[in-house]
Amino acid sequence: MPSVFLSPSLQEFNPYVNGGNEEYYMNLIADEMIPILTASGIEVGRNSPEQTLSQAIAQSNAGNYDLHLAIHSNAAPPANAGNVQGTDVYYSASSAQSTRAANIFANNFKEIYPDPSKVKTVPTTSLAEIVRTTAPAVLIEVAYHDNPEDAQWIRDNISEIAQNLATSVTDFLGVLEQEPAPVKKGTVTTQSTPLNIRSQPTTASQVIGQAPRGATVNIIGQDGSWYLITYNGLQGYVSGQYITVQ
Repeated sequence: MPSVFLSPSLQEFNPYVNGGNEEYYMNLIADEMIPILTASGIEVGRNSPEQTLSQAIAQSNAGNYDLHLAIHSNAAPPANAGNVQGTDVYYSASSAQSTRAANIFANNFKEIYPDPSKVKTVPTTSLAEIVRTTAPAVLIEVAYHDNPEDAQWIRDNISEIAQNLATSVTDFLGVLEQEPAPVKKGTVTTQSTPLNIRSQPTTASQVIGQAPRGATVNIIGQDGSWYLITYNGLQGYVSGQYITVQ
C-alpha cells in the first residue's frame, strides 16, 4: 500500500496576523487531507503536536513511508515582516524523487494560490525534514502568516489547500484519487475521566493524547471496536464504547 507521512507544523509559537498560530492552521489542513488520502487507498502516518521535531522525524523514518510531507506557513525576516507573500516548496536537489515531488506540489499549488508567479520550488541542504528523513521529502510553506492577505487566504481556504495537497500526494504516488465518505462526528461519553487516544487500536499501545468528556472528534476510520479519530491536531485510536456517533 502506498504511504505518506504528514508532518504539520509543531510551531504553536508562530502567531498569525489577527489571531491563531502556525501549528493550529497547519493541523486543520492535515485533518482535511486524511479522509481524501485514506479513501484513495493511501496509508497515512502523522506527527502529534506534543512531539519535538526530532521525534516526528524518527516516527517518519520508522514507518518506511513513500513520501514525507511537511506542511508549514512562513514569516519574513524582521526587516521585511508583513511585506512578503508567496509559496515555497523546499526539496533536496540530490534526490530525484524529492525534486519530482516538489515540482508536482508547486505546479498544482499554482492553480489555487492567488498569484501563481509567487509559487516556487527551493532546494535546501539545511532543513531537517528534508535532509534527515528516509523517505523522499518536501516541505511546503503554503503562504506568509505575518502578511495580512496571505494569513487571511489560509484561513479562508483550509479545505481547498487540503484538497490541493492531497491531489499532489496522489499524483506523486501514482494513485487514483477517490472521493472520501463524509467525515462522521462523535462525542466522547466517558463518565468523568478523559478518553485516551492511542497510537494503535489496543489498550497495550502508547497513549498519545486525551479527549475530555463531551468533546467532539472526527471519525476517519474504524478497526474492529476502535475508531480512528482526529482531535485537536492529534490522530489516533479510541475505544468505540466511549464514543457516541452523531
